[in-house]
Amino acid sequence: MGNPEQFPAPPIVLAFAATDPSGGAGLQADVMTLASMGCHPVSVVTAATIQDTMGVEDIMALDAEWVADQARCVLEDMPVSAFKIGVLGSAENIAAIAEVISDYPEVPLILDPVLASGRGDDLATDEMIVALRELLIPQSTIITPNSVEARRLVQEEGEDDIDLAECARRLLATGCEYVLITGTHENTPQVINTLYGQDGVIRSDSWERLPGTYHGSGCTLASAIAATIANGLSVSEAVKDAQEYTWQTLKAAFRPGMGQYIPDRLFWAREDAPANEKDG
Repeated sequence: MGNPEQFPAPPIVLAFAATDPSGGAGLQADVMTLASMGCHPVSVVTAATIQDTMGVEDIMALDAEWVADQARCVLEDMPVSAFKIGVLGSAENIAAIAEVISDYPEVPLILDPVLASGRGDDLATDEMIVALRELLIPQSTIITPNSVEARRLVQEEGEDDIDLAECARRLLATGCEYVLITGTHENTPQVINTLYGQDGVIRSDSWERLPGTYHGSGCTLASAIAATIANGLSVSEAVKDAQEYTWQTLKAAFRPGMGQYIPDRLFWAREDAPANEKDG
């Protein structure tokens, strides 16, 4: 047996998210993605959900003090290379997490503002959206909304649909460094994901639109970005590599239940296996 001290420790990423009993999204998706990409995942449970591959039936937020204490206990013990934030459960949890991470301004923060499940089940109240805008987005290195979430985060009451570049401009004005808006919900032949910074578009990547719908694709992408940043890549390169990884997980996705496909985050360990046939 070798001496453990001979081997460098993998970068540690702390994920804040709700649990998903199906293993498709949420904390389980984060942990699998981070581990698959060479990081050591540590986790803070923000809420428990009742869900399967078809949708979310219910969500129960943990007490905000429990959320903060989970995080502080780990942070006082281990050096963390990145934070990844997903479903938070309540405005109180958002406030508690914002306070915790404000003590670690040097740690990159990847925020996936999950406002609804893939089926459309609501996961964020208007109060939570306000808390995200005021407390967490300003502290974020990069946020990764899909086009629907981007519009919901910035749209004023009674305002018509605004274009995605304007959404990005408004989000950047709140204080985050980068915005990656994903185009899975747009009516385009290919999926177009665009990374914006303070000076405008940094990169725009087009991906083949795969058949079927997927449970946990957004969690996978945001966690992959956290992993690549934790491994030392610049934001632009991290976004490029994370998209490639995520697309491969979707290409190799499987359908274990009656609902959506689940991305195969360990596709690389099964590269010789026959590709799954998608049935749409």
